[in-house]
Order: sequence, then structure tokens, then C-alpha cells
Amino acid sequence: MTRMTSAVESKFVHMIAPEVAETVVEAEPGPAPDGVVVDIGFCGICATDTHGYASAALPPAVFGHEWMGTVSAVGADVTTVEVGQRVVAGVGPACGICAQCRAGHASNCDLAFAEANGITDDAPTHGGFATKLKVSARRAIPVLDELSDEEAALMEPATVTFHAVRRAQLRFGSTVVVQGAGPIGLLTAQHARTGGAGRLIISEPSAPRRAAATALGFTDVVEPADLPGMLADATNGLGADVLFECTGVAALLQPSAELVRRGGTLALLGYPGTDSSVSYGDWQSRELTVIGSLAYSHEDFAATMRLIADGRIDVKSLHTGTIGLGELVAMFRELDSGTSEHAKVLVDPRR
Repeated sequence: MTRMTSAVESKFVHMIAPEVAETVVEAEPGPAPDGVVVDIGFCGICATDTHGYASAALPPAVFGHEWMGTVSAVGADVTTVEVGQRVVAGVGPACGICAQCRAGHASNCDLAFAEANGITDDAPTHGGFATKLKVSARRAIPVLDELSDEEAALMEPATVTFHAVRRAQLRFGSTVVVQGAGPIGLLTAQHARTGGAGRLIISEPSAPRRAAATALGFTDVVEPADLPGMLADATNGLGADVLFECTGVAALLQPSAELVRRGGTLALLGYPGTDSSVSYGDWQSRELTVIGSLAYSHEDFAATMRLIADGRIDVKSLHTGTIGLGELVAMFRELDSGTSEHAKVLVDPRR
């Protein structure tokens, strides 16, 4: 459905009920004194958006959070970006005044975390499935000239996975398992390879996704049933030094932990929608390190952008389709069906 609020066409799509999207045409927004208006170039669709389509339960700013575009207006107090500059969605630097920052934990700044989750007081009233977006200047991160618009649009998931691999503190030569070869899994595997992984095994049930992993240069790409045997052969039965769980399938949490060697690390990226049953005694007796990872910090963006610009991380190959705003609901239905062969679909609101 479409709702008109003004004759001036600035358009966005948001969810008003499970599987019910509304297109709103409104007056062109103006920036807050500390904010900017971004003309959206592309906005990626991720699994979080698909869940939001099915449940309509996301914060409004999160539905369409993988955006890039060009700054078209800046507030009077803004000094970090200029009109005409390309930017991507991100989070600001540590604020220095929240409880985490005051306690010396700036890498876990409360403000940056709230920005990443779209729950600040000044969060946008909608996400990047739009022609224009009014947002805090803290969240608009300039794009390196070397990156194409399509690469910039894939910065957000690339930064999510950089953050997760950095948190896992890989040692050079580690035996690494990446469970799941969707966009998050493929980006995690690339960051792990760049970060010094030795033997790297990817487990994925989908043949097209296994082919995508192979095309990225990964040689140990297996179906889940074959993973335990390959891992045992590779480690003399020890198990993985680090396993990145990228599927978000709750039932896989304990089986994933059992593939990690005693003293190894289970790194969690996939976000399950239901509770998981695990063996606490198993984790404790084997002294597993379990690391959760959600979103990113400001400094993660600079490192990730440089890796993409230098060709060390390939995001282009993940881009499998581009659609317009009018095709969004049909694409959500396809992605939610579980049968789509798409990796990363970008929405171009100019189409």
C-alpha cells in the first residue's frame, strides 16, 4: 500500500504488520543541526530485514540498515562530512561520557551500541529502503574513493564480520571452521583468511553457496555431514581452534561447540530466533572460550574499508541482484522462502 503525506516525493518503505509493507511519500526531510540528509544509492537486504518482514518487530531504523549514498544536506553544526560526499551507514566514535566509556571500556560505548541497534533518541524514523534518509552525522562514514557504490553498499556486513573475527583473536596458523556460506559466512571466512588462519574449512548445505565459497578460493568446502570427518583428519582428532557459527540455527549451537578442541573458541555471529539447549558442563569441562559478536565499533569501518579497497576482501562477488523499491516485498517473499539462490540483493531506490 502507498500513503501520501506530501506532493514532494521523498519515498520510503517500512513494515506496518507482519508481511505488510507500506510505501510513504513525504516532504523532503531537512537535517538536524548535528545531522545530515543522505540520498540513498543502494541499500542491502540482510537476514535481519527478512526477519523484520516476517515479524514487523524491528526498530524502524534497522529495517534497511545496510545503506550507502551521497550527502545532500548538512546541519549547521556538522564538520565531519560535506554535501556531495559519499557515505555509508555506521556508528560514531566512542562518546566518552556513557557508563562504559567512563569505566574505561570505550570499545563497548553505550551510544555506539545503541546507534548500531537503531535505538538512540535521534534514530531515523525509517531505514535505507528509501530515496532519502535523515540521520545523525555520527552515523555517516565517508567512503574511500577507491570503492564503487556497490562495494560501499556491502560495507556494513563486511564490517560486522571483521568485528567478529577481530574479537576471536585468531592466532596465525589456526584451524578455523566457518559454519554457513551465506554472505556473513563468506565474509567471515575471508576475514579469517586475511587474519592468518591456516587450515580453513567451510560447511554449507547449499550447493550454490558452496560453489560461491569455492569461487572465492576456498578449497575445503563441504556439506555439513562431511565436516566432522574432514576436521578430524585435519587436526588428528583435536577439533577446530576457532569455529565461527554463522547460520543462527539454534539447534546447531551445541553440535558446533563439540567441533571445537578443548581450550578452543566458539565465535557466535548467526543470531538465533529461539532459545538454544547446550551442555554447560561440556563447555566448562573443556574450557571453551565462547565469544558473542553483534554489530561493530567505529574503528572497525576504517580497517574494513581499507581491506576492500586493497582487494584483500572481495564483496563484489556477493552481489547477485539489484531491485527497485517496488520489488522489495516480492524479494522478501523469495528470500523468506529459503529457496532463493541470491547471496546479497541491493535495493536501488532510483529504479
